[in-house]
Amino acid sequence: MRNYLKFLDYLTDMLNRHFQEQAPFIKCCKGCAKCCSNGDYPFSEMEIKLLKIGFYELDDEKKQIIKNNIRQIITDKQNFTGENFRYTCPFLIDDVCSVYEYRGIICRTFGLISTKKDSKMQVPFCVHEGLNYSNVLDKNTGMLSEELLKEQGITVEPVAYNIHYSFLTSDKIEDAYDFKFGKKSAL
Repeated sequence: MRNYLKFLDYLTDMLNRHFQEQAPFIKCCKGCAKCCSNGDYPFSEMEIKLLKIGFYELDDEKKQIIKNNIRQIITDKQNFTGENFRYTCPFLIDDVCSVYEYRGIICRTFGLISTKKDSKMQVPFCVHEGLNYSNVLDKNTGMLSEELLKEQGITVEPVAYNIHYSFLTSDKIEDAYDFKFGKKSAL
């Protein structure tokens, strides 16, 4: 766990810099929770261990809310007939993460543009909700617009960072920090 925490310190510092660099495009704020309300939230065994620490530190009332949320997700998944089951994170209480300091990597990176395995850019889905990067999204083309940057006097360009979950939980990271993520699955 100690080496994973060292990695998280590095990742947090790096992500803080990226979010600061991209500040003209970022609309993330406490209580928004769009990213926590529509996902499948991949977590590794190591991330779950840290999440459990955060859970056990909560008061009994919040623990019970989370347990109820988990039961509801299980029921909803059993009754789901579609292809991609999406749900609200069970740790989201009143649109606030109850285990914020213990959250997973997917939670920490959401909101920035990332590069996928195929090297294509992936904008956060909240761009279509009028949030992150929406101020420079050309709605007709679905592309980020240099003209909109100029119109708004924004001198910073949108940047795609190599923060995709598969990269940040790869063997390379495990080797560099000497720990294992373990099996990965939906939260």
